[in-house]
Amino acid sequence: MTSKPTVLIIDDEPQIRKLLEINLAGKGYLVKQAASGKEGLQMAASHLPDAILLDLGLPDMSGHEVLRKLRGWYSRAVVILSVQNNENDIVRALDNGANDYLTKPFRVGELLARLRSAVRYNDTSSNTRLIEAGDLGIDLGARLVMRSGDVLKLTATEYNLLALLASNKGRVLTHQFLLREVWGVSFQAETQYLRVFIAQLRKKLEDDPNRPKHIITESGVGYRFQ
Repeated sequence: MTSKPTVLIIDDEPQIRKLLEINLAGKGYLVKQAASGKEGLQMAASHLPDAILLDLGLPDMSGHEVLRKLRGWYSRAVVILSVQNNENDIVRALDNGANDYLTKPFRVGELLARLRSAVRYNDTSSNTRLIEAGDLGIDLGARLVMRSGDVLKLTATEYNLLALLASNKGRVLTHQFLLREVWGVSFQAETQYLRVFIAQLRKKLEDDPNRPKHIITESGVGYRFQ
């Protein structure tokens, strides 16, 4: 018998926690709740949930601080839910280790889809050597990429960028993170580099590069592999 995935909600709004509990429980999740950052950190440590839904505007500490403390030891999925929708907050949360970000008010269907993707990230992030996505196969050990059974010719930079995105399948990676990891710290402002290489990858990976299925743009923030 498969156990239910556990989701911890850290949010100080009772009505939001109740709405989330009803919808998540109806989809087979076991739900835990915390109304403050301190309580959330304690519950995360004691229950080790499969995913955490974290509000940034908590009464006792910033959600960014909670995220920073969590990422000191918690490696599973964290999805931010917040009324704060400015680009700086989104980028800061994602760079500090959040898997995804939704602004309030949110559509429940979209939240459930993002949560499913985040929980899958737990499975694909643990030393996975072969990643499959539709007609794509990425063998990280052999540094080999195949599409519909044919080996794709990628440059070293294209491969490194794709491997980083695919290794974090379902997670939003910011422009700064991708530039830092692939090109180095001194290139974090060179977003044009990223746009060029993403365009090149899409030409090789996608049926229609203008309507990508695998490398998805998160406007103003970064990219997601799905």
